Amino acid sequence: MTARVLAEVFPPGDFLREELEARGWTQSEFAEIIGRPLPAVNQIIAGKRGISPTTAKELEAALGPSARFWMNLDMAWRLQQAEPAPARIKKVARIRAHYPVREMTRRGWLEASGSPDVMEAQLLRFFAIRSLDEKPELPHVVRRTSRPAADLTPLQTAWLFRVKQLAEVVQAADFSLKKLRDSIEPLRALMIAPEEARHVPRVLSEAGVRFVVVEPFPGSKIDGVCFWLSKTQPVIGMTLRFDRIDNFWFVLWHEIKHVLERHGQSTVIVDSDLDSSGGNEDEQSDEERIANRAATEFCIPRVELDDFVARTHPIFSRRRVEGFAELQQVHPGIVVGQLQRRLGRYDVLRSYLAKVRDIVASSAITDGYGRTVPVLV
Repeated sequence: MTARVLAEVFPPGDFLREELEARGWTQSEFAEIIGRPLPAVNQIIAGKRGISPTTAKELEAALGPSARFWMNLDMAWRLQQAEPAPARIKKVARIRAHYPVREMTRRGWLEASGSPDVMEAQLLRFFAIRSLDEKPELPHVVRRTSRPAADLTPLQTAWLFRVKQLAEVVQAADFSLKKLRDSIEPLRALMIAPEEARHVPRVLSEAGVRFVVVEPFPGSKIDGVCFWLSKTQPVIGMTLRFDRIDNFWFVLWHEIKHVLERHGQSTVIVDSDLDSSGGNEDEQSDEERIANRAATEFCIPRVELDDFVARTHPIFSRRRVEGFAELQQVHPGIVVGQLQRRLGRYDVLRSYLAKVRDIVASSAITDGYGRTVPVLV
């Protein structure tokens, strides 16, 4: 028999009845042919029973259309008769596809709710958008470890807006570039010891820069951000995901340079540090190259580091590193960090890489690392 194409959806029992009538078979006779009880055939024809794979193969053997045809006919009919899926399912799936609801709820940024309407309202407030069709927008310069891409990931975007949320309540003096430039030497004086990092939030605040620490989501690979709440309200947000004195100061100086250059006031710039050695400059934005070079210079002046490497390579003894650090008036871990980046050798004197996360987090507005901040709306 020629394969049939369904033009409309109707019960498979109707088609079976027509096939039996075309052959002049009774339902009882057909039941004998396929070896099924008569009530089973009656129920299929009456639309009270579906067609199983086994029955579909029996119908194929007896009547000709393929077993797949009978199964598709039955499935199409069942789908038509089924109740529509609740509208909430589509809405919840849409929300979850675009926003990291589970992770944000775990962090306390959203309240757990089974209502998609309540969840939608929370997301609209958190991201300052009017509808879920609207993309959260915030001009910024962000530093992360990944391949360059135009957009942040949903996890990175949620982190960015949490930084913004906290920065809005940070108290800071009126900002001026002069104040920030004048704070460079006081900040550099803090690089002498890990515990001195506790003063960083205060010094930045006095210069008019709002400083916030937000723990990143696992796998989000983000280090810091610079953005502006207004033309006179710069914000520096950091994750401190690498708990090392060298990384803290490098990222901090990197973001300070962005503020000094007023980067991120009107556009989105993604700084992608492709690897721990600083990445390939050809794949970096102009803004990132400027900030990276400035951060390196702030930590250890390039000329001084070049001279030290030329005099001591390949043997970097503790005595020489400590002597050079004392000359530069910085902690030895900052020297070691710069040597590691320069040489691509991350085994060099790692014991000098002191931890500063708890020190910084204890003096800054911090969300994460065992510290919680109430949800701000």
